[in-house]
Amino acid sequence: MQDRAEGCVGLEISGGIARLTLDQPRRLNAMTLGMWRSIPGLVDRAVQAADARVLLLRGAGERAFSAGADISEFATVRADAAQAAAYEEAVSAATDALVQAPVPTVAAVRGVCYGGGLELALCCDLRLGDDTARFRMPGARLGLGYAFPLVQLIVQRVGATAAADLLFSARVLSAADAASLGILQRVEPAASFDGAVEAYLGGIAANAPLTLRAAKRAMLEAVRTDGPPNVAGVDALVARCFASRDYAEGRAAFAQKREPDFRGE
Repeated sequence: MQDRAEGCVGLEISGGIARLTLDQPRRLNAMTLGMWRSIPGLVDRAVQAADARVLLLRGAGERAFSAGADISEFATVRADAAQAAAYEEAVSAATDALVQAPVPTVAAVRGVCYGGGLELALCCDLRLGDDTARFRMPGARLGLGYAFPLVQLIVQRVGATAAADLLFSARVLSAADAASLGILQRVEPAASFDGAVEAYLGGIAANAPLTLRAAKRAMLEAVRTDGPPNVAGVDALVARCFASRDYAEGRAAFAQKREPDFRGE
């Protein structure tokens, strides 16, 4: 399954992995309004696909994950308060779709990952980077303010101290800096990065899909801010795991010392 053209967000699904690609390499994969608007539908398509067990978010090419919003179009899409509000709604819908995705999500970061690009990476559960990755939240050098949901997301993902470093200093972080602050979970050499990412995702995709979804739902409920956690919803997914064919398969594979064949049923 493939849906990709330059200047958009592409979707490919194979081998249990849904790959979302931010595709505008001539502008360092800067996000246009159209790209922001396309993400919710693409995430929905990805998680509804029967063979998609993990979602990967990446940038096209080797120079950037994403440089953030495409400022070149602001004169036409953020020219007044009404347009600015509509733009922010599109960004919020995109980020919410990634955060709330019911499957594990992983960002693979090469090169530049600034502003809105870093926001997208932080929406994912995990972030892997090569040694060319660079991160920055530049607001303090531009005089702009970051909305509460974004600051809340940063604090949830990396903690208050690392968030303070990101937001107060506005400095460019190397891959090693990002790993020390918890932004990156792994750093790989650029030459072997693609292979390392595929191996990591393949390991996730080989695991029991119902277990992955139950764990993701529990993680989402654990940081819920709009009310008490829906423990009953998590319990229902856990019960489904124990009643599944995959649970029986996992026990049999363990006893027989072989790789399990999980089917999500």
